[in-house]
Amino acid sequence: MQLSHDSKLKDVVLNHPATAVVLEKAGLDYCCGGKQTLGEACMQAGMPPEELLARLQEAAGADSPEKQNWAAAPLGALASYIVEKHHGYVREALPRITAHLEKVAEKHGERHPELFKIRQDFDLVSREMTQHMQKEEMILFPFIQQMSDAVESGAGLYAPFFGSVQQPVAMMMQEHDTAGGLVNEMNSLSGGYVAPADGCTTYELVYRELAEFDHDLRTHVHLENNILFPRAVELEQKLTYR
Repeated sequence: MQLSHDSKLKDVVLNHPATAVVLEKAGLDYCCGGKQTLGEACMQAGMPPEELLARLQEAAGADSPEKQNWAAAPLGALASYIVEKHHGYVREALPRITAHLEKVAEKHGERHPELFKIRQDFDLVSREMTQHMQKEEMILFPFIQQMSDAVESGAGLYAPFFGSVQQPVAMMMQEHDTAGGLVNEMNSLSGGYVAPADGCTTYELVYRELAEFDHDLRTHVHLENNILFPRAVELEQKLTYR
């Protein structure tokens, strides 16, 4: 893919996964805001597009050729990867980060009151993502696998209780927007997850953990919003429900 001002953010990352880090460092949202072009995103951010393009091209050139092409992989395999890689990470990270935020807010909150808002935002993200992942694992992902199996075998499939896969997909994408907004606010409140000079080791640690959580969430949402969900909607069009 030739990168230009007219390249959509989601297409840049889809074709060159290594560019995701460049866009994140630039504060450009390629998951929920992936339909924006590079030019539009740079204009809103007040950033010279030529400089960003150069960094993206460098990252794209160094992109690993053996990276999994999820745009062509079986949908069931992609859903399983998301559950194992990203849902698994979230479930492990939530209690650990929560405990560290509690400790840091108690010790440093008086001098850095933004910690209380960050802790509140993370608590909301925790509850949102816990419920969100359960709905995906119990309802949406199994149905996507059923659709894939039905198309491959030529067998019929009973219509789901939610009518069309577009209904849960729309709900999941809305929940992605909510979680993404909370993460963006934490990023802003923390100054890009940079601990202050008077911060202790745990302060530095929890900001690194939040930065890692931020990166994982963006990758997670990108795989669903820009690959899994559009392909699931397209796959449904090949089905005739009983």
